[in-house]
Amino acid sequence: MKILIAEPMSPAAVDLFRKQEGWQIIVSNPKEYEPHLADCDAMVVRSAVKVKADTLAKAPNLRLIGRAGVGVDNVDLPAATAAGVLVMNTPGGNAVSVAEHTLAMMLSLARQVPAASASTLSGKWEKKKFLGNELRGKTLGVVGLGNIGQETVRRARAFEMRIVASDPYVNPQTAADLGVTLVDMETLLAESDYVSLHLAVTPETKKIINAETIAKMKDGVRIVNCARGELIDQSALCAALVSGKVAGAGLDVFDPEPPAADEPILTAPNVIASPHIGGSTEEAQEIVGIRIVEQMVEYLQNGIAINAVNMPAISPEQYRAVGPYIELAERLGKFAAHVAQGNPKSIRVTYTGRIAELNTRLLRNAAVAGILSRGLAGRVNMVNSMQLTGQRNIEVGEHHSPRTSAMDAIQVDFETDAGVTSVTGAVIVGKPRLVSVDGIQVECPLSGRLIYMRNNDVPGVIGHVGSVLGKNNINIANFSLGRQETPSTEGKPLHAVALVEVDTEVPDAVLAQLKENPAVLLAATVNPGE
Repeated sequence: MKILIAEPMSPAAVDLFRKQEGWQIIVSNPKEYEPHLADCDAMVVRSAVKVKADTLAKAPNLRLIGRAGVGVDNVDLPAATAAGVLVMNTPGGNAVSVAEHTLAMMLSLARQVPAASASTLSGKWEKKKFLGNELRGKTLGVVGLGNIGQETVRRARAFEMRIVASDPYVNPQTAADLGVTLVDMETLLAESDYVSLHLAVTPETKKIINAETIAKMKDGVRIVNCARGELIDQSALCAALVSGKVAGAGLDVFDPEPPAADEPILTAPNVIASPHIGGSTEEAQEIVGIRIVEQMVEYLQNGIAINAVNMPAISPEQYRAVGPYIELAERLGKFAAHVAQGNPKSIRVTYTGRIAELNTRLLRNAAVAGILSRGLAGRVNMVNSMQLTGQRNIEVGEHHSPRTSAMDAIQVDFETDAGVTSVTGAVIVGKPRLVSVDGIQVECPLSGRLIYMRNNDVPGVIGHVGSVLGKNNINIANFSLGRQETPSTEGKPLHAVALVEVDTEVPDAVLAQLKENPAVLLAATVNPGE
């Protein structure tokens, strides 16, 4: 296992990586990391390294990108997902540091600290010029009540501020516990003396602070942004600072970064600027470094994806419950894809028994990945399987039936333009096993080299199979049989299925010989464990 650390990390985090037996740890930097991409299995970035499609193309073995921090703006998520690379981050790891920086900005705006310091250091003594304001009694509007927003609220309360917040995804009880009044955005803008942004950048939030929203604010409002530069229309903010509508702005982030030397916002009146250092404290860097290493080790060793941003994430407890069924779901998908004919139309995954009551999103992704891996070049896995079905207009559905069966089972129905192939499996004694095909009960391990046959249930077929394989020096390890209880069409013979586990590869010529018997309707090789 080769791990590439592409940006500086805390020594404690690097040491945690080095404790993993058999792992090769490459410590590099943003200017020299690229030569190590060719054979790395995982990489760690902060914010300087931009992981784009061309970067991913240089890393064919890459399975995991760990972002030591909150945002993942520097990682091309669609490209990573398409490449089957899991991306994870560390939300909340630097929340206290960013919240403290937010309060530092507010206090600096209220008391004009940077300007007063510069004046005093230049030899002046301008006491009357730097008359300030208290935070006490002012209204703080927090836009976004996630980890950082909540930590900001906790600290602002110590200054006896009235706090309102706008966040459509926050439970009212959470706001009540924080002592915050939840309001809509219009009310927040109209009532706030300070507006502090704590949002991710989405199409809905990009430039959420613009000429129109600024016009709805109080005259003399102060704006603080320690989140993402794209949240503010810098031209509109600059104009509002010049006009006096906005009394001051504390900006730790810009769009783009770094801002150009002649960027107007940098010379606007009453602007305090810092170079995106909100999360840059010794404590925060150590916390996010250790957390991302712990998460990456957990995924690479145990398959548990914590804080994944491009794959359904589940807790370690949930993973332990569904973990044995992930392999089952993927192998059922592979089996269905091997024996089905025609072009794909839809995939349906049905869960019965206790697993139907669990979070099954990873099981769905695994079953879809199993099906797609049969016919697509390149890496197909749980990370990119749903993206690939969307690109190919393959419908995917799930059905949960917790009380319809005493057995915990997964059924995968793979519909093509030639019909539906249905396979059902279960985990038996810790191993994935097939229990039925198209409603015909037949049990065998979902592993090894298998020959799947469908035939009319007439005498002589089993002897024919033994004769053909024996003639070709192919040894039979196991032979499983099943047949319909009633024919699919009245007056037609019953259908039977056979699963033959063999010790060696089965050439196409041998399959052709098996099909020479007129009773044999289908003969295909299946390697569900590969």
